[in-house]
Amino acid sequence: MKENYFTAKRIALTAVFAAVAFGVSRLDFPIFPPVSFLKLDFSFAIMLLAAYIIGPLGGEIVVLTSFAISLPFSQTAMIGEFANLIMAQFFVVLPAVAYKFRRKFSTVIISLSAATIVISAVGLLTNRFLLFPLYMGEGAAEFFASVWYFIVAFNAIKGVSNAIITVLLYKRLKKVLSRFL
Repeated sequence: MKENYFTAKRIALTAVFAAVAFGVSRLDFPIFPPVSFLKLDFSFAIMLLAAYIIGPLGGEIVVLTSFAISLPFSQTAMIGEFANLIMAQFFVVLPAVAYKFRRKFSTVIISLSAATIVISAVGLLTNRFLLFPLYMGEGAAEFFASVWYFIVAFNAIKGVSNAIITVLLYKRLKKVLSRFL
């Protein structure tokens, strides 16, 4: 008999992770003064923990719910939130799927390293061809040319810092939360 994925406990845990991810996302701060719109937060770590503990589908629900909750609080006409959603798809979902099929520490390290590289590349492309033009219109290409290296560095720092937090917290949280699943 197939297990029901949407149990009351799993739904409640998903909601808790989404709320914590949203709360953590509000604690953002700029790390490069010339591009103060790039703000570091550690919500990806919470989303990734949810994906590892609940599963990739649960992680995706946390990503989407956290995104939806953050929309009314946008200070960037929802462009920044959209950017975060795009990056979360690569940083949270891909490692979670890899981990689902191969539950080894080496899989976590390799997939998080790959995800960090991917979000650095995808961040560069989406900022250049989608986000900057949406937010800035004319002059977006010129401005992008002067700050692209900050975007790469920012996404690398965000990926590495969220990966470290995830690795440090996962085993401890898994033991505590396994009683609830």
